[in-house]
Amino acid sequence: MAVFLRPLAAAALFAAGLTTAAQAEPKPYTLDKSHTAVTFTVDHLGYSLTHGFFTKFDADIDFDPDAPEKSSVVFTIDAASINTLWEPRDKHVRGKDFLDVDNNADIVFRSTSIEMTGDNTAVLTGDLTMLGKTQEETFDVVLNKSAPSPLPQLNGKVVTGFTITGEIDRTVYGVTYASGAIGNVIPVQVSLEIYPAGS
Repeated sequence: MAVFLRPLAAAALFAAGLTTAAQAEPKPYTLDKSHTAVTFTVDHLGYSLTHGFFTKFDADIDFDPDAPEKSSVVFTIDAASINTLWEPRDKHVRGKDFLDVDNNADIVFRSTSIEMTGDNTAVLTGDLTMLGKTQEETFDVVLNKSAPSPLPQLNGKVVTGFTITGEIDRTVYGVTYASGAIGNVIPVQVSLEIYPAGS
């Protein structure tokens, strides 16, 4: 979901009261899908937690490391790519009782604001669209690390990693099957890495 970075240099300029007019605008960043995971847990009758994830997703990211509040992200998940490691259950979840993937192929999050809450933490707000319904959702973001990658294929590009966490109430999107027995409020987590687009 959203991406942010507050370098010490930018913080120092702000503290000194200098102008920020010369700051760069957000630039496109690439989502490293091989190091991104979209996961969730669902309570099952109070007995256990069912763990699941999505295997297909993409993101359009514009990121300004000097002014993270200007950054934005559109994160798209292929709903049919859900996997809970039990195919009969996955087939049920893809059907009309839950995600109805034949009629609602994508789950889409569009950021609307980023509020920095610390040097490496932020609150991300945006619109989540699922099953044709759009609701505002808020997530907590933690910057894990930002440093040049040692991987030769990235040619020294700075890679930035985040952990994004929150909870989604499935019932507000009309998913009411077995409400109260199967968990209504679903914790979600996205762990991701990004780097500047282009060669």
